[in-house]
Amino acid sequence: MKKSILSLFVLATISMNVACKGEKENGEAGEVATATAESTTYVVDTKASAIEWIGSKPAGKHNGTINLKSGEVAVKNDSIQSGKFVIDMNSIVVTDLKAGDGKEDLEAHLKGTGDKEGEDHFFNVGKFPEGMFEITSITSENGKATVNGNLTLKGVTKPVTFPATVAYEGNNMTLTSDSFQINRTQWNVNYASKSIFDDLKDKFVNDEIELVVKLKATKQ
Repeated sequence: MKKSILSLFVLATISMNVACKGEKENGEAGEVATATAESTTYVVDTKASAIEWIGSKPAGKHNGTINLKSGEVAVKNDSIQSGKFVIDMNSIVVTDLKAGDGKEDLEAHLKGTGDKEGEDHFFNVGKFPEGMFEITSITSENGKATVNGNLTLKGVTKPVTFPATVAYEGNNMTLTSDSFQINRTQWNVNYASKSIFDDLKDKFVNDEIELVVKLKATKQ
């Protein structure tokens, strides 16, 4: 009897530890990185930078871009110390459809600016016109960087990590991420999510959004 009680206690303890670890990994934003006085500021070229996205559903997928509104990176000895980037949610563009062939309707649907404005569409840019990404830490190994940061969308801030290649040439710096995924429901982007609504049948949109960050910045 004592052995059974002890076994149950051990299992319960393991389960609690795993649950707590999962909550920490999924959830809380980290402390934003700060730069030293010796660092050099690189300002983002918003015309040459973008976030590429792919969204999918049973019937297929769509892709497009989102622009940055502003941003800057602090660099010391060719090593990024900190960075902050403002995302222009009004700049959401669909690139796989032509004008007049559903492009405008899908863009309005993603922005929440269409005929049903005011409903909880995807990003509701009228209420949340900007997103933000702030670097919490960045490490490099074998020529590859791992970028950790806080992503804010729809007023919700969650941690995000992605691998990237960083390069310097003259006064310019580029950062290009590998393709990575985020689960949109963590930012309350719940529209047509099968994990949120159980009556969608095959009319759902996958929770995972595939992203690629392409950033160019110039030394000031």
